[in-house]
Amino acid sequence: MSIETPARASVRVGDDGVARCAWVGSDRLYEQYHDTEWGHALHGDRALFEKLTLEAFQSGLSWITILRRREGFRSAFDGFDWHRISAYGDPDIDRLMADERIIRNRAKIEATMANARVLVSWLDTEPGGLDALVWSHQPPSGVPRPATLGEVPTQTAESRALARDLKARGWRFVGPTTAYALMQSAGLVDDHVVGCWRAR
Repeated sequence: MSIETPARASVRVGDDGVARCAWVGSDRLYEQYHDTEWGHALHGDRALFEKLTLEAFQSGLSWITILRRREGFRSAFDGFDWHRISAYGDPDIDRLMADERIIRNRAKIEATMANARVLVSWLDTEPGGLDALVWSHQPPSGVPRPATLGEVPTQTAESRALARDLKARGWRFVGPTTAYALMQSAGLVDDHVVGCWRAR
């Protein structure tokens, strides 16, 4: 009887014969996200605002739950146009709380509105500021690739610093774990495990 090694348990070969990080499972949407987005460099204030918002909504849930609702979020939050979101009021909160396409969490909705207001006061005078701040926390190159999923951290010194800097700007619903999830998905770090086809 063979014993599965931790490294092998951290990689799953899909029905298409492709070896991926095992967290993907067999969901086709997740496979596509893993192959084409997760770990790719993401730039742009609006793209990063969207990703930070979705990572905050994901807190306490699985990412696939958010991924399946991403288009609903984009529609409900006006394409993550922070100027529009910053002008939301109580009727918009009521609208969003009734929108089954998104995660209906009042605290996170209100945090998104507050974060949009931060961006209005910040990026109107400093375009590209969110992108620059996020990417200023990219870890140095040369960090060994995780061999197993157990070696993938949930937070790092860089993610703690990023969360701290965003909070100093007035950002809500961002902690070091959420910041690290952003760093993974936006390509600041590459946590594809050894054996995954993306681990090159």
